[in-house]
Amino acid sequence: MEKAIVLAASAIGAGLAAIAGIGPGIGEGYAVGKACETIGRQPEQSGAVTRTMFIGCAVAESTGIYGLLVALVLLFANPLIGKL
Repeated sequence: MEKAIVLAASAIGAGLAAIAGIGPGIGEGYAVGKACETIGRQPEQSGAVTRTMFIGCAVAESTGIYGLLVALVLLFANPLIGKL
C-alpha cells in the first residue's frame, strides 16, 4: 500500500515537474520577439543583440531541462522506492 502511495505521489510530482517546461518556452519566445524588434530598430547592433539573446535563451532552457530531468528521475529511477 505504501509503495502505491509513493508511486502515485511520484507520478504527480513528475507531472508537475514537466509543467516547468512551459515557462522557458514562453520566456524564450518573448526574448526572441524583443530581439527581432530591437534588430528592426537598430540593425547595426544585430550581432550584439543576437549573441545576448542566445546566451539568455540557453540559460532559460536549462531550467526546462532540469524540470525534465526531475520528471524522468521520478518516473524511471525513483530513489524514494528504496526508502520504504
